[in-house]
Amino acid sequence: RMHASFRERLEGLMVGRDWFWVAGNHDPEAPADLPGETVRELAIGSLLFRHEPSAVRVEGEISGHLHPCARIVQQGRSVRRRCFAGDGGRMIMPAFGAYTGSLNVLDRAYLGLFKRETLMAYMLGAERIFAISHAMLRPG
Repeated sequence: RMHASFRERLEGLMVGRDWFWVAGNHDPEAPADLPGETVRELAIGSLLFRHEPSAVRVEGEISGHLHPCARIVQQGRSVRRRCFAGDGGRMIMPAFGAYTGSLNVLDRAYLGLFKRETLMAYMLGAERIFAISHAMLRPG
């Protein structure tokens, strides 16, 4: 399911490094033909990597599972993109797969996960990432 050029880049990054794959509901095991160890969660210093965000706030948590996206309206045009969502204490990463959908960061599923006043969406553009404050986000 991975494009050959992405696979080559990934393999280049893996050379000479310890590599960990965080198990998730879509990928419970690492790809059999790539090196690395599959873990349920991984603590590195003050960071904790896991698939699904904890319902109880964990500072330094980096997770996925919810596949965040954000929508803004600029000059009368609606723009919706995948995004990293964070509030300075935790972050939820977007899905990058071709077959995965996304869920707006203002959806009920995110209630209680972020401090709303400091929530930022880091929207993925074609050439760069755009930092968008909570006040600019729109549902849908």
